Amino acid sequence: MKRMRIALVAAAAATALALAGCAGGGDTGGGDAEETPEAAPTFEAGTTMAELSEAGSITVGTKFDQPLFGLVGPSGDPEGFDVEIAKIIASELGISEDNIEWVETVSANREPFIQNGQVDIVVATYTINDKRKEVVSFAGPYYMAGQSILVLADNDDIESEEDLVGQPVCSVTGSTPAAKLAEIGAEPVLTDTYTNCLEPLRSGQVVAVSTDNVILAGLAAQNEGEFKVVGEPFTEEPYGIGLALEDTEFRMWINDVLEAAYEDGRYEEAWNSTAGKILPFVEPPAPDRY
Repeated sequence: MKRMRIALVAAAAATALALAGCAGGGDTGGGDAEETPEAAPTFEAGTTMAELSEAGSITVGTKFDQPLFGLVGPSGDPEGFDVEIAKIIASELGISEDNIEWVETVSANREPFIQNGQVDIVVATYTINDKRKEVVSFAGPYYMAGQSILVLADNDDIESEEDLVGQPVCSVTGSTPAAKLAEIGAEPVLTDTYTNCLEPLRSGQVVAVSTDNVILAGLAAQNEGEFKVVGEPFTEEPYGIGLALEDTEFRMWINDVLEAAYEDGRYEEAWNSTAGKILPFVEPPAPDRY
């Protein structure tokens, strides 16, 4: 596949401005010159990028209940770091954020939504692993998280994953953290969203909630004084962008977009305006161009 470099748009715009400057003979008193519209991106015919760009819209699966990454705000649309990453991808297709259709995507339905064509991409704290790569493809990773533990603020008995062995711990159906809890000998209590784990934790039905540290930090921040995150992360969770299996051109193009966003500051800006309000910025991992 020919890589569509984002710089082409800027080059086209610069050329247009230069020509406009040469054409003018002098100040005619007609006021400021009209802005040259930005050139629309172009893609090889038949690619997913071309189809989405021509349609002028994209359907994105994301979480609706994850503070800092994907949480439905007062506008009714999701807000957070994953949402901003999806907006960057859409913008490089020439699609405005108003033309993004957001679909709530929980851990258990991410692969089916991609396979059935219900979404074009999934950006939803979505850990890349080999089992999932058998049925969907991944661009990225664009963030490296790690599984940790959330407990009540006054709980000093649980300090690491070793203290979860034989204990009821809440997580989400179909998630990698749920599988890890079973592996280490905890007793997983499963639900569909992490926010639904909070009431069982409050009532003592479970001793902890366990998932990626960034998700837990968001839950703790949203419920200040009730909970705390304890221990060091005990897994590595590379977050990727899910898309249709074997759509190599689309996957490679998204990786190009991610790398460009790392270099020009859009990635860091997206982080600082969302998750960066609570968590420190860390350099993004290099995309895996498998």
